[in-house]
Amino acid sequence: MKRLLNKKVLIPTLAIVMLIVGTGFKSDFFEIAKQIEIFTTLFKELNMNYVDETNPAELMDTAIKNMLDDLDPYTKFLNEQDVEAYKINNAGEYSGIGSLVRSSDNKLVIIEPYQGYPADKAGLKAGDEIIKIGDISISDFKDDASELLKGANNTKVEVTYQRQGKINTTIIEREAIEVDAVPFYNMVNENTGYIVLSKFNAKASSQTKAALRDLKGKGAEQIILDLRGNPGGLLSEAINVTNLFVPKGELIVTTKSKVKKFNSEYKTKNQPFDKEIPLVVLVNGGSASASEIVSGSLQDLDRAVIIGARSFGKGLVQRPLRLTYGTQLKVTISRYYTPSGRCIQSLDYWNRDKSGNAVKTTNFNEFKTRNGRKVEDGGGVMPDIEIAALKTNALTKALLVNHVVFDFATKYYYQNTITSIDDFSFNPSDFEDFRDYVSQSNFNFETNTEKALKEAISGDDKAIYGADIQDSYKSLLAEINKRKLNALETYQKEIQISLQDEIIKRYFYREGLYQYYLKNDEAILTATGLLDDNSKYQSVLR
Repeated sequence: MKRLLNKKVLIPTLAIVMLIVGTGFKSDFFEIAKQIEIFTTLFKELNMNYVDETNPAELMDTAIKNMLDDLDPYTKFLNEQDVEAYKINNAGEYSGIGSLVRSSDNKLVIIEPYQGYPADKAGLKAGDEIIKIGDISISDFKDDASELLKGANNTKVEVTYQRQGKINTTIIEREAIEVDAVPFYNMVNENTGYIVLSKFNAKASSQTKAALRDLKGKGAEQIILDLRGNPGGLLSEAINVTNLFVPKGELIVTTKSKVKKFNSEYKTKNQPFDKEIPLVVLVNGGSASASEIVSGSLQDLDRAVIIGARSFGKGLVQRPLRLTYGTQLKVTISRYYTPSGRCIQSLDYWNRDKSGNAVKTTNFNEFKTRNGRKVEDGGGVMPDIEIAALKTNALTKALLVNHVVFDFATKYYYQNTITSIDDFSFNPSDFEDFRDYVSQSNFNFETNTEKALKEAISGDDKAIYGADIQDSYKSLLAEINKRKLNALETYQKEIQISLQDEIIKRYFYREGLYQYYLKNDEAILTATGLLDDNSKYQSVLR
């Protein structure tokens, strides 16, 4: 019934609301009032006269969220629960069991228990599927079941979970959870400090500064700042982190909007912690938004060498606007520009292809850093030194998104014993096991070529080709599917990095993963080598 409502009622409803939003600043107030009145009348008549009982709140929530999906993925309607989650994410503190979970398809799976927190102390492991919380069955719970794990400090919750086919029950006592912006820092060698900055919550700059102070006290004369996988966060914290390395009064980012009051220049306000210390910043395809403000501005100001792979490319700024009844609209208000004047937004959500997907920027404009080095806009932050193994590719993404890497790591954990991080090695026979695992799984990776071929043989003109041509198409599709497994070898190095990361966390938590990085990560080793060669470091910046 809900699906019927979505198709027969919400689509025309959304079309009306989209018209309101799309013409809001272009039409006169009469047109806006007219469209709002039409929608209000429609919504009232729908709820009064529809043959079955409707849920007005759920209907409106779905209508608004589907409407906003047509704009960009960052403009969101936040109901009361969403607003609270948004606050928690930025504050870096909440009360719960201390575990990263995945909620989808009526399933709740432990992704990563945080070391020393309630879930870990209760014995939960990555890969455990929670099937019941208290008396509530996850399969029957319509909303985000992970919210059931949160609660006041010192309250207890009974969790029933499935592990390797066996059902277990445990009692977990909730406690205050602190989400560190800097989960790890240490010395790479006697004079090189390494800091992981994983998110830009309210603790980002203070924790980065504390790590810098401690590392310098241990002899650090050069720093590696790791922003890989950092999705961003607070703009103010991005500026404050950059300010640790650049002088007061330096322009870091400019925002430009069609609404004049949102046009701003953001400059550093404090004295730097150290404006001379040699600095390398690591980025990859998971470094987005605030991470790109930091890496992009440090690159433009020739203050750091950027190493890794092209960053995500999010150059859009969001602002939460308060609505009634405790709800909010997180809306894209402007684009941001780094000191050189470039916007690194990669996808154009205002121009879409035939499938409705945002068009990726392919025409790049050239800009200059302070020292005259060439940089480009439109496609994320391009590193000064690339690490090929960190580049993103469609196959590795698909293996991660479809949880194939995660599920294999679970299987590996219960079949292998590793007592020391120094004993871990992912050898060729392990990768062969992974290849077999993929071939026997339900993993389905559709390439662009396959999509085009399928469209060709299912289009209106398929009758023109004749049966023999259609059979040839089908044979070609079958051969492509058969050979796709060969791509696992093509991208073995990239895939193996993801496998190693996931497996190491199972045995030694995230801190163990970072300890492993210090001796084995290609990007860190490259950064250390560059920093140890000051003339080469300076030549990159010149």
